[in-house]
Amino acid sequence: MPEATVAAQPGVREGAALLSVDDVSIQFGGLKALDGVSFDVRQGEILSLIGPNGAGKTTCFNVMTGVYQPTSGEVRFAGQPLGRRKRFAITRLGIARTFQNIRLFGNMTALENVLVGADAHHRTNILDALVRSPRHRREEREGEETAREVMEFLGLEKRADELARNLSYGDQRRLEIARAMATRPKLLCLDEPAAGFNPAEKEQLMELIRRIRDRGLTVLLIEHDMSLVMGVSDRVAVLEFGRKIAEGLPAEVRNDPAVIAAYLGTDADDEGES
Repeated sequence: MPEATVAAQPGVREGAALLSVDDVSIQFGGLKALDGVSFDVRQGEILSLIGPNGAGKTTCFNVMTGVYQPTSGEVRFAGQPLGRRKRFAITRLGIARTFQNIRLFGNMTALENVLVGADAHHRTNILDALVRSPRHRREEREGEETAREVMEFLGLEKRADELARNLSYGDQRRLEIARAMATRPKLLCLDEPAAGFNPAEKEQLMELIRRIRDRGLTVLLIEHDMSLVMGVSDRVAVLEFGRKIAEGLPAEVRNDPAVIAAYLGTDADDEGES
């Protein structure tokens, strides 16, 4: 699979903001799920978005990937406002995601699931498919090459012809990452990828996330497992009750009194004094 590079995003340089969340708020009835949240995801980094249950992490993911529209504020990708773009258009721009609850097509093979992601950039229409036009055949061939290369990268090549529902839990998690990577993203958003993993699997996941970053992708991670977050992240942003309360290097965030208070339920002032 061709490596994702910054060259496809004009105006973005190594270490510059690839995605910017600027003063974003979203309200559902009387509930303010996000309240003036701002942070950048820099080109080539692994940024983790953490916080207690109900902090607004997945809501933030959903705003960035077009599932929800913000009540106010703006999300920009490579300098372009996402505005009211459809989800498929956001995928084509270069943002892909996985889900906290695995969403695979259980009655399709592993390869077919990944091909769904590879199809994201196809331009052929129904007529092309019906007449098997040269362009359709070329895109089919290129899509399968991409899908198989991604599966090999994730160690799933021997599972290509198995039904997704028959894969082990860990392989299903990797398959969902493979499908997202097959869209050829610049930014890969992983929502709780370590959920249900044992310690050995979490170590393998940390190595995989680093390898994904080393291929040229930028990674945004939601994760509850603090050992994984602190072990793999370049920077960490923290949400609580829909507001950002901290951002910085893992060691800085881990020792931040406001973060300690959010997770332990202590008073931030008392924690700072102690």
